[in-house]
Amino acid sequence: ARIWPSERPAKATMSETGDAFGDGDDEFGSDLGGSDDNLESVHDDEEEDEGEDLMDNVLEDYRVMPHLDRYEDEGLDQEPDDYDEEAELEARLRAEAALDDRDEAQRGGRIDPATGRVRPRALEADDDDDVWHRQQRRRRAADRDEDDEEEEEYEVDIENYEGPLREWINRDRTKLEIRRKFARFLRKYTAEDDPGNLVYRKRIRDMCVNNRQSLEVSYLHLARLEPTMAIWVADAPAEMFELFHEAAKTETLKLYPSYESIHKHVFVRLQDVPVKDQIRDIRQHHLEQLIKVEGVVTKRTGVFPQLQEAYYTCGRCGFLAGPMMCKNGAEEQKPGSCVECQSKGPWSVSQEKTIYRNYQRVTLQESPANVPAGRLPRSKEVILLNDLIDQIRPGDEVEVTGVFTTDFEGGLNIRTGFPVFSTHIVANHLLRKGDRFATTALTDEDKEEIRRLSRDPRICQRIVKSVAPSIHGHDDIKAGIALALFGGEEKIVKGKTRLRGDINMLLLGDPGVAKSQFLKYVEKTANRAVYATGKGASAVGLTAAVQKDPVTREWVLQGGALVMADRGVCLIDEFDKMNDQDRVSIHEAMEQQSISISKAGIVTSLQARCSVIAAANPVGGRYDSSRTFSDNVDLTDPILSRFDILCVVKDTIDSVLDERLAKFVVGSHVRSHKDFNPETDDPTGLLSVTNMSDTHDDIEPISQDMLKKYISYSKRFIKPKLSSGDLPKISQVYAELRRESVTREGMPVAVRHVESIIRMSEARASMRLSEHVDSEDIDAAIAVMLSSFIGTQKLSVQKSLQKKFARYTHFHRDYDQLLLEILRGIVREMNYWDRVGAPGEGVSQRSGRTTVRCRMLESKASEYGINDLAPFYASSAFASARFTHDPERGMIYHEPM
Repeated sequence: ARIWPSERPAKATMSETGDAFGDGDDEFGSDLGGSDDNLESVHDDEEEDEGEDLMDNVLEDYRVMPHLDRYEDEGLDQEPDDYDEEAELEARLRAEAALDDRDEAQRGGRIDPATGRVRPRALEADDDDDVWHRQQRRRRAADRDEDDEEEEEYEVDIENYEGPLREWINRDRTKLEIRRKFARFLRKYTAEDDPGNLVYRKRIRDMCVNNRQSLEVSYLHLARLEPTMAIWVADAPAEMFELFHEAAKTETLKLYPSYESIHKHVFVRLQDVPVKDQIRDIRQHHLEQLIKVEGVVTKRTGVFPQLQEAYYTCGRCGFLAGPMMCKNGAEEQKPGSCVECQSKGPWSVSQEKTIYRNYQRVTLQESPANVPAGRLPRSKEVILLNDLIDQIRPGDEVEVTGVFTTDFEGGLNIRTGFPVFSTHIVANHLLRKGDRFATTALTDEDKEEIRRLSRDPRICQRIVKSVAPSIHGHDDIKAGIALALFGGEEKIVKGKTRLRGDINMLLLGDPGVAKSQFLKYVEKTANRAVYATGKGASAVGLTAAVQKDPVTREWVLQGGALVMADRGVCLIDEFDKMNDQDRVSIHEAMEQQSISISKAGIVTSLQARCSVIAAANPVGGRYDSSRTFSDNVDLTDPILSRFDILCVVKDTIDSVLDERLAKFVVGSHVRSHKDFNPETDDPTGLLSVTNMSDTHDDIEPISQDMLKKYISYSKRFIKPKLSSGDLPKISQVYAELRRESVTREGMPVAVRHVESIIRMSEARASMRLSEHVDSEDIDAAIAVMLSSFIGTQKLSVQKSLQKKFARYTHFHRDYDQLLLEILRGIVREMNYWDRVGAPGEGVSQRSGRTTVRCRMLESKASEYGINDLAPFYASSAFASARFTHDPERGMIYHEPM
């Protein structure tokens, strides 16, 4: 290595000095003469001259020394061939600019406030040098802590502590370690199935892209990587959440430094807490703990500003005091005395400096399924802060994760006579029942699967088969429910009149045909559903009620079932048991989808944009097909005309269907047992779902979770449009229906049913995820409308109407299923004549086996335009219904079970 010139004279001087002191031969040594006096005088002269003047021999330092003026080849980096001097110069300039910025930041503490200039370091006191160096070291250490994302060794083991946990967490060193650990968790946590996927880096990026404040963190993820912090956040949530919020904000600002200008705070929302408590089981040991409860929102107040950081101005001298922190909604605390003038007031709140936060209070009531038998549902107050406000509405079934805490109320103590604290839950995370299947929760894989399903040409049949899979038969009801779940498109006519897009449906039929089960299925499947019964609901309970607000003590409105079901489904069972006055109150809600209120000085209109699915029983308990529809139903024409779909369900005697229904019910009970094992209890597969199905086709149903996601995706993104080419067909069908309704005594047909056909056609297009309504959708909607109209007629009139509208009702149906339905009708007719003792023509019954002549089926099939029955005889539907064909004798046999 090369010796720097500045080092050589020093060595030479030392050697020369050594020679002078040792030998005394040269001039310098002879002048000293070895005398102590002379030596002291020389030292005095050196102190006066402050050392040797190096400028005298400056050229000697640069003399040629061949044995030193060379570089060693070993360890030198050879200059590459592609060496770019300009790039090196630019890198050097950037490094110097970074150093200048650092120096500028370091000089920030040396600015003279009087002149605004930087004080020279030489003018500062020597005592301040150590302080300045310590400040520099701290500043550089802080920079390293921010920039270094490598694994850090912690000096303090925070897991081993003595004393209360909250006191340990409030220590400064413990706070620092918790923030560091949680920041490392946010930076480095990866998914179990994908080690390269940084989960929370992606969530932070999504949060910032959507301008949100909440970062959802899974408790299970935290327990996997940092189990100690997972335990501490459950035992001391208030202290831990404060540290989590600070660490999350720091990590967010590292990725997006300017995000603080959008939101001052970032909140950590803890989800997937494994332990769930019932509202009625919350006790004293839950105080100041993290809990998760489930219930239905019944009441919600308005949004109020809550004092968080208060600043006060002295009324005498104008001194600004603060901030005074107001945690957990405690009362404001004013300063005791002014620091400036020592007066005790008066104090006024500084509107410019004081910080508020959003505050809202909701009432959470136990879910009906969680209430024990013979008990009344209990409720608990939940406080929503910051960005959680207005996230839930009355009627939502939610899971609330938060801190169970107390609040002092003086009025409560006066009433009880002894100290009592009211309790509430400060919410940290909210999860609505439908959020699991909402469009915001859909992954890219879910969306791709939904689009793949929509490309299936038989997706509509698959959706209908997936509706209520635990109920046998009733394909017409399942089709109507599928249309109601998807719904049509809402329209605004010239900015004034709003045409509803929701489909209303009425199930009318005999007892024991699963009407209530269909309603319960819709309640579990729909994203938002409210269930009510005719006898248990009044006009106020269905529309709105007026009561006093517990916070403001003013009269406020509380929505009923129809209001809480806004943008969802309202289910009304025992619709015929309602009083006429209560039933009239929902007329406006079913058509205009609004509820007008004029009570207690409140005049307003509430939104009720929901589908109404009602179930009713006929007059006398059973539907009599020999009587008119108005004689069977105790409902007025105005309420009937508001239903788009009317399904009349009759409990008819059919040996073929009865056999299959009995097998289905038995198989369902066996499979639903908790100890059922398919390998041992059903080794032959006789009780399998496929074998118990009412139709042995190759249509594969969709899973219930995917069906919910499919419905949410369709309602969110698909807006089908109707073309003008299908209008003549709709107008022709409407004209024929009006002409038939005048002479018949069935369902009244009004102009509303034209809109019903349009709504159902749009709903069927939404089932295909299509933006345009085609002719097949129109035909399917017309078939549902005609089925409702024909089903409400007398039995003698139904056959003639079915023949007349056969080209519409059976256009979209499979020929095999149509012929099988005709054949079953012939067998039912044979059973009827056999009971009255007069066998029908072309059929006979011997030893339980039913025989039908082929020419009877051929004649009825020709009415629907079907002439070739050979494919039907060879189909799986024909064989699965226990029918056999004898072509030589021209007979069809049906074997009993």
